[in-house]
Amino acid sequence: METKKEHIAGRKSFLPKFLLILALALLLGAEGYFGLRLHQLSDQQEQIKEDYSNINNITYGLFSVQQWKDNVSRIVHHQVRNLKMTKNQKKILQTEVEQVLLALINKAEALVNKPKKTISGKIQKFAIRNFVNSDSIRAQVPGFARKIIAEVDNPKNKRQLSKMAMGEFNELANEEKLDSAFVANGASVRAMYQKYKVTSTPLLNKKLNQSLADIRTKTYGYSYAMLACVAIVLGFWWALRKRTDLHVVLFVMSLLFAFILLGVGLTASMIEVDARIRSLDFVLLGEHVVFKDQVLFFQSKSIMDVVKVLISQPGIDSILVGVLILAFSILFPVVKLSSTGIHLLGGKRLAENGIIKYFAFQSGKWSMADVIVIAILMAYIGLNGLLEGQLQALNIKNDSLTILTTNNTALQPGYIIFISFVLYGLILSTILKFITPHDAH
Repeated sequence: METKKEHIAGRKSFLPKFLLILALALLLGAEGYFGLRLHQLSDQQEQIKEDYSNINNITYGLFSVQQWKDNVSRIVHHQVRNLKMTKNQKKILQTEVEQVLLALINKAEALVNKPKKTISGKIQKFAIRNFVNSDSIRAQVPGFARKIIAEVDNPKNKRQLSKMAMGEFNELANEEKLDSAFVANGASVRAMYQKYKVTSTPLLNKKLNQSLADIRTKTYGYSYAMLACVAIVLGFWWALRKRTDLHVVLFVMSLLFAFILLGVGLTASMIEVDARIRSLDFVLLGEHVVFKDQVLFFQSKSIMDVVKVLISQPGIDSILVGVLILAFSILFPVVKLSSTGIHLLGGKRLAENGIIKYFAFQSGKWSMADVIVIAILMAYIGLNGLLEGQLQALNIKNDSLTILTTNNTALQPGYIIFISFVLYGLILSTILKFITPHDAH
């Protein structure tokens, strides 16, 4: 009879644990899904922004002879081919051309009348003075001027004139086409068009901006969903604060939530530096030349990206910094979380092992996770202020030239998740001190 009662009591105590594990497992699955989607979208966003910055890089835009040639060519063709002179303008031009022709005739006559020392020179002078009537040529000047103006106004000659005007630009553009960097860029641009199924840069920019807006909304949605899952776990702690029999299960499951936060926080983009000339507009020959969204600098990094970059550098100082960040900001938190679980689940001998106790309760002062959070925040504030000041100095606005810059430097969802992990880890450390059945000192 007593054995039966113990069996019933055991089943009663097991059922709440099972239901708690089931509920938290479902919640953990949801957090894992949200974290996975956030990680994927973060990588996708970084790739799209990388493509956007490449296609709109100032080197291949504002600093490209080809781009200037296209803009100037459009203006010159429009100005020359659509040149129409009024009667008054033709009359003024007629007078100017006549004066030029008369000046040429006078110059030629002065050269002919100049004393000649050689026999051939004297013969030429004699022939010109006796067979060429300069007054007759002067009388024909108005007719010559009208023919010249008619030739200038001829559509065929206007096309030729525009080609001549663009000759120097075409020469520079052809030289640029031979440059290996621009050849490679042209190939990458064509590949990008094919990748996104577009035929021009404006269409590509439009598509990329639409994709980025959609990704931004989704990433923040998944971030807040992950935080909601963690908030629900903390709600369980409040609701079950008096159920000491469930604390071990609840704590172990809580650690799994912390691991997911840590993994996503380390791999998702944390900070993005983006400086660009939003618009450069100036007037050339009465028409506007406009360059938009010229990217000056772009970088987007997660903590893992920073570690990889530092370790891959040839300098020993960079490698050392990368190793320190890896050890104290990534490995230490993992070991600390694992040690808290071992301390709670292990036997008395294992739980009170010096190393386990040290990592579970005292290693927090060596962990740099909280330092990284502050460092990234300070880096963001510093970079944002510096770029804002530098870009502000480029802003110009007058009748002939307008330059508008923009600073899109921003903290990314990865920062939100990582700072949430740091705070959540501190809460779990405090909870462990209250629920541990072993010595915490």
